[in-house]
Amino acid sequence: MTDSTSKRRGSQMDSLEKMTNRSEQKSSRKFLKSLTQKQPQELLLVMGTGVSAAAAPGIPALRSWRGCLEAVLEAAEQLEVLHPGDVARFRRKVGKDRDLLVVAHDLIRKMSPRTGDTKPNFFQDCLMEVFDGLERHIQNPLVLQSVLSLMERGTMVLTTNYDNLLEIFGQQQNKPMESLDLKDKTKVLQWARGHVKYGVLHIHGLYTDPCGVVLDPSGYKDVTQDPEVMEVLQNLYRTKSFLFVGCGETLRDQIFQALFLYSVPDKVGLEHYMLVLKEGEDQFFKHQADMLLHGVKVVSFGASFDHFPGYVRDLAAQICRQRSPDADRVDSTTSLGNACQGCAKRKLEENGTEVSKQLRPSDDAGAS
Repeated sequence: MTDSTSKRRGSQMDSLEKMTNRSEQKSSRKFLKSLTQKQPQELLLVMGTGVSAAAAPGIPALRSWRGCLEAVLEAAEQLEVLHPGDVARFRRKVGKDRDLLVVAHDLIRKMSPRTGDTKPNFFQDCLMEVFDGLERHIQNPLVLQSVLSLMERGTMVLTTNYDNLLEIFGQQQNKPMESLDLKDKTKVLQWARGHVKYGVLHIHGLYTDPCGVVLDPSGYKDVTQDPEVMEVLQNLYRTKSFLFVGCGETLRDQIFQALFLYSVPDKVGLEHYMLVLKEGEDQFFKHQADMLLHGVKVVSFGASFDHFPGYVRDLAAQICRQRSPDADRVDSTTSLGNACQGCAKRKLEENGTEVSKQLRPSDDAGAS
């Protein structure tokens, strides 16, 4: 390990330790009990751009779809892979169009072969330029650590993000992280059946894969027309509680809709959750009412994005306490793991149970 890498990891963990210590203090923050009483393995966490923005605030492309497209256009201009007139035209569209997913789709098409096939394309080269050296930009790992703590206890994770910040951070914690995309049927089936504990499914693909960047369902015809794959994915939406974290327009995302929303006809029994910024009273409560029609409970993490990391930390800590009766093995390789282990220990002591016999080190502890 280089000195710079060691210092960076040391700085990350110092920041994490300070914030985690504060989380152990009694908080007046209120959470929905229908969410905090879920077992971690009952959840499927959907990560949006907000997670990456919180972890690496120094990269504008991670803050939003608009920021990502603006950065891609700047890279395209510098790399000279898009005509100046097209750069100007797309910049105008990015600035005024509401449906940025459509703009992104049009941009990919423009930077792809004229046959209409999206591979190979220059869009991926621009993403590689935009996301170069991601590991150097992780400044605030608290949200990533919170997500990782849930994964350690069985929570599944998928993302609409192109970046792999969570995987990078997990690998720094010696976790066997895997980046998956929908084009690998075998891996998708294994992940959907809960056999890839540290797998992160990128439904839009990953920026490091030259052929994996996809924004509309036509790019995944092999998936959407495969009964076996669609059945296991739809079953997740019927049996897991989806927790949308750092997401804005995910429910309007065409691929997410094709995989889950439109393909699950009976939504009566669904109970999903979405954490959002409360920008205004009327807008928030209207959004809350609208999302209930999709079986999604919208909750606010605060009126400022600064509240987001702390909210996710506290929420994850609450959920991590909800361990199944036979789940007496705790991964103590992280700060949140230690916190949850302490909670379990105190609970056993309160019940008069001999701690040394009940609380054993995790199988993952010390794993590389």
